[in-house]
Amino acid sequence: MLTSINPFNGEQIFTIEELSPAVVTERIYLANKAFEHWKSKSVQERNQKLNVLSELLLKRKTELAHAITDEMGKPIVQSEAEIEKCVWLCQYYAENSESQLTITRIASDALESYVRYDPLGVILGIMPWNYPFWQVFRFAVPTLTAGNGVILKHASNVSLCGVLLEKLFFEAGYPSGIFQFFPIHSDKVNAVLENPIIKGVSLTGSTPAGCAVAGKAGSLIKKSVLELGGNNALVVFEDADLQRTIDICIQARFQNTGQSCIAGKRLLLHANIAQDFLIGLKEKVAILKSGNPKDRDTYIGVMARESLAVDLELQLQKSIAMGANLYYGGKRDSTYFEPTIVTEVKPGMPIFDEETFGPLLAVTQFKDEQEALKLISQSKFGLGVSLFTKSEARINRLIPELDEGAVFINELVKSDPRLPFGGVKMSGYGRELSLEGIREFVNKKTVYRGRF
Repeated sequence: MLTSINPFNGEQIFTIEELSPAVVTERIYLANKAFEHWKSKSVQERNQKLNVLSELLLKRKTELAHAITDEMGKPIVQSEAEIEKCVWLCQYYAENSESQLTITRIASDALESYVRYDPLGVILGIMPWNYPFWQVFRFAVPTLTAGNGVILKHASNVSLCGVLLEKLFFEAGYPSGIFQFFPIHSDKVNAVLENPIIKGVSLTGSTPAGCAVAGKAGSLIKKSVLELGGNNALVVFEDADLQRTIDICIQARFQNTGQSCIAGKRLLLHANIAQDFLIGLKEKVAILKSGNPKDRDTYIGVMARESLAVDLELQLQKSIAMGANLYYGGKRDSTYFEPTIVTEVKPGMPIFDEETFGPLLAVTQFKDEQEALKLISQSKFGLGVSLFTKSEARINRLIPELDEGAVFINELVKSDPRLPFGGVKMSGYGRELSLEGIREFVNKKTVYRGRF
């Protein structure tokens, strides 16, 4: 049995029975049958479903947003924004997928040579709870539009969202079985991956989970895409626009109650502006509204599970014991963790080295560009970095030196359907969104027509 507990009030809101191994196998075969039909459809026909899906999302935005908030505690206004972003994604691929999947002609000594982009088959998506609709959509929409089938193994605590997602795709006119939600626990994933019908897997989640899934997929020679943890740096140089940068840094760290892989978790401040920046930062963080996620003025909700808040508290306590300074916040009450700022953070401390998945910002000062570069790079993760500076010369010097999946200038790192998204190092591999995302789970088939 999979059970959803509202993290704000502790109420049980949804239960669903776990699929038996026999039903899992039966439904995988159903997915393959649907794929055989779906792959023969033109991209234009598949795009028509995206337009209907967009309309359904907008029509049911309130219902879907409340499901997100009930299951994982996201403030309701942010849940509505998540649904709106899914609409944008559908619209983007409806407008662009035909050109992205058209054959690419290549000049050679052949009479004709080109590359086709044919679907691989049924793809398993293992998705997390923190953006329970957006994470699924950014995997499933390009994967389905390329002609594949999708099986969703969602996080157990957002099973209601999983049910609603399957219903949305079916009611949008997608063939029965082409998008299925499998309510199963993580220990059943290997059995799904081992089925020869499953041709690939995309996982968004923790680095340990990614290592396990990638290892299994590799042993089976199956394609995998991993979007894993992050420890993004927000790097503020002495010439930055301080007030605007403070506002961006607050959004980068504290939206979704800090529960985001691409959140700005390490704030690196030039020593010359650190004191003024921290004063302004503290003033604005202090007025962030915490409370019931259903209230429209709430910005900081609750964490999705109490165990996550406890983990964050332990990271904080260990770092303070190593010399970090609790500058603001730091209190926890069950699933609520107040917005927290910690200064004098150094490499080697948990809140510098590890991913902190909650509303805690670790602050470290630097004296020059080279020290900043060293601090940015002193991480096993490589999802993204934000640089705040007016110096074009500095930007041009730093970008080639940064081992990151994304570099954002004077802006927080964020996902955008038009831009490829993904990381390097322990943050994973492969790309979602944009042209690169829709071509992840396809056979890039070379065709060569010889001359007689």
